[in-house]
Amino acid sequence: MTGAQWRKSTKSGNNGGSCVEVADNLSGVVLVRDTKDREGGTLSFNPSSWQSFVDLAKQIGPVG
Repeated sequence: MTGAQWRKSTKSGNNGGSCVEVADNLSGVVLVRDTKDREGGTLSFNPSSWQSFVDLAKQIGPVG
C-alpha cells in the first residue's frame, strides 16, 4: 500500500456518513477502505474486477 494515493468517492456526502476511499494509482491493484476507519482494513481488487463492479454500480444506481 506504499504510495497509494487515496481519494474519497464522489458519491460520498460531507456529513461523515457512509464514505469510502479508493486508491487506483498502483500497478495491478485497486484498494478500497472505509473513510471513518482507515486502519480497520483494506480491500484489494484487480483493476478488471474493480471496473466491472463500478460499471454494474452505475447501471443499478443509488440504493435506499
